[in-house]
Amino acid sequence: MTIIVKKFGGSSVSSIQKLKNIAKEISLEKSSKNNILVVLSAMGDTTDKLVAMSSKASKSPNARDYDMLLSTGEQVSVSLLSMILNDHGIQATSLTGWQAGILTDSSNMSARISNINTKRIKSEFLKSRVVVVAGFQGIDSRQNITTLGRGGSDTTAVALAASLKADECQIFTDVDGVYTTDPRVCEKARKLDVLTYEEMLEMSGLGSKVLQLRSVEFASKYNVPVRVLHAHKKGSGTLIKKEEKKMEGALISGIAFTKDEAEVMIKGVKDQPGVAAKILGPIGEANIEIDMIVQNVGSNGLADFTFTVSRNTLKKALQVIDKNKKTMMYDSVTSKSNIVKVSIVGVGMRSHAGIASKMFKCLAKNKVNIRMISTSEIKISVVIDQKNLELAVQALHNEFKLDKKSKK
Repeated sequence: MTIIVKKFGGSSVSSIQKLKNIAKEISLEKSSKNNILVVLSAMGDTTDKLVAMSSKASKSPNARDYDMLLSTGEQVSVSLLSMILNDHGIQATSLTGWQAGILTDSSNMSARISNINTKRIKSEFLKSRVVVVAGFQGIDSRQNITTLGRGGSDTTAVALAASLKADECQIFTDVDGVYTTDPRVCEKARKLDVLTYEEMLEMSGLGSKVLQLRSVEFASKYNVPVRVLHAHKKGSGTLIKKEEKKMEGALISGIAFTKDEAEVMIKGVKDQPGVAAKILGPIGEANIEIDMIVQNVGSNGLADFTFTVSRNTLKKALQVIDKNKKTMMYDSVTSKSNIVKVSIVGVGMRSHAGIASKMFKCLAKNKVNIRMISTSEIKISVVIDQKNLELAVQALHNEFKLDKKSKK
């Protein structure tokens, strides 16, 4: 029998009426005799309220207690939906993460799923029940409740789908699928029917907020078909799946961008072996994630070392650099926070040359200066001034004809 996993979050679970709408969606699916498992996030701003309550109760709450508190938000959602389904004549059972068999490590607030025992879920399926599971949570080997961190409910849904060998994992959101780029920046943005795991991984990591990166990684690892759908509108959404050998997709599938970039330039460092380690070592030890790196070598034996970090870690990065000036041995440091990263993504790059040249010529034609460049097998990223973001995205969208479906 077909197994479908459905995950609802965001505005789709913000009220009792919204939960009743979900119940109607499930009743239509249940009539086709499918086994249905539903994963829910907390209702509306419940999690924010719980965080605020925690702050009032304690200046430095114990991580275990903090997870105990936050996990209650999803438990409210699933119990209410189960009540509504049963009132509509649809047998349903609500389960916490641990009741659903989700085992994790002991990293409170950012736990990783280690195993899932699906025995309880399968026993409910045998009774023809809809199973409603609290997302975002699990239990560790010491029987402590843990939470999975940002995007935890998406990860819960995909992980359960993988363990149950579900036919599809459907993620219901506030948008009707994954677009070629953000429609708010480019009005010609088009909904994509299909994306590969690799493309979605790149787009999620580069700023696309439709799916959390961890859930896509899980889907890719266990080959779980994921469909992104609108919670309140009918449609086929976007299917994310394994790349097929016979597929010849578009050269470029989408354009992603991040606005929280900041650039640091360390000038006048000695051009010698180990200089990168001297600079990046202390920054990494301070848990500051570095993105793009460029080293320019001068004729006088000195070099300029430039890298990007997220904007909210810029101040900390500059403090680390200043603290380690004697070790790093540099002349001066400058920084720039009004920059953005724009990336084109597509598996078609593997088999077609000249994509980078086409991208750079397009930006040059539109007088958009490129500050930094990085590439991978299916991605090209550039750092540009923030003022040119919309111009760059729109120009690239037109250049690669992303408003039109590719011919197969």
